[in-house]
Amino acid sequence: MHPTTAFVFPGQGSQYIGMLNNCDKKREIILETFNEASDSLGYNLWELIQQGPVEKLNQTEFTQPALLTAGVAMWRHWQTTAKLQPVILAGHSLGEYTALVCAGALSLTSAVRLVAKRGQLMQSVTIVGGGAMAAILGLEDYDVIAACTMGAAVSGEIVQPVNFNSLGQVVIAGTKTAVNEAINIAKDKGAKKAVLLPISVPSHCKLMQPITEQFLAELAAINWQLSKIPVVHNFDVMVHKDIESICNALEKQLYNPVRWVETIQHMANIGIELIVECGPGRVLTGLNKRICSDLRCIALEKEDI
Repeated sequence: MHPTTAFVFPGQGSQYIGMLNNCDKKREIILETFNEASDSLGYNLWELIQQGPVEKLNQTEFTQPALLTAGVAMWRHWQTTAKLQPVILAGHSLGEYTALVCAGALSLTSAVRLVAKRGQLMQSVTIVGGGAMAAILGLEDYDVIAACTMGAAVSGEIVQPVNFNSLGQVVIAGTKTAVNEAINIAKDKGAKKAVLLPISVPSHCKLMQPITEQFLAELAAINWQLSKIPVVHNFDVMVHKDIESICNALEKQLYNPVRWVETIQHMANIGIELIVECGPGRVLTGLNKRICSDLRCIALEKEDI
């Protein structure tokens, strides 16, 4: 009897030059998927992820369609094997859009254009002094929240927890000044590690609110369909069945935290036994194992089921 299975899709940070080039058995469907995405975007996406330059791949307007297409390509290959099917999906940040494509809520061509625009809008947010993100390891969530509250008060600027990635691992985002203040406070509280990340876009914090009106217009232009598989959303750890609620959750995701710990705990609570990471690398697999050690967690690119 197959275990109850969930598929999850990674977000920014999982990209690398050469990703998916070891998937020889999946080569034909992967190339077909990337060609479809490239035709929609107007540039060769497969060439970018294979040859770079890495600086371009790491620009959020290119990273997002690259990771989405990689996840969809691996999902399509998986569908041809029909070994077992997931009963629920989720994605980390950008990965939520990949999950929605795989659930049948929107097409790949619509999705890659949407997330490319999402990346452009996120990159367009102008912040005096610049934006920043940092990883805080080894503290309880309430200590990280307190460090951000104090950092914001001292600096008079914005810093918030934005990714609750696993137990003892939280990412914060805001202005450079406020993030650095929060880092220093977190270290004083005993953080094992508190370091700036090489990311200039402060994702999932209030600094993203100025782009929401434009982004809502992009969401409204999509030809949405009802999902065939439930998708757990980052914003509220809930499954939304109607299109208005899905769009609302995606808009709220721009400036609210990714609640990944709660997402995986929810899957465990509803009886999921196997979580499959569908995309390049195994970042989520490592996080998932630390969240719920009883779950079987594997990365589809690295392992076979």
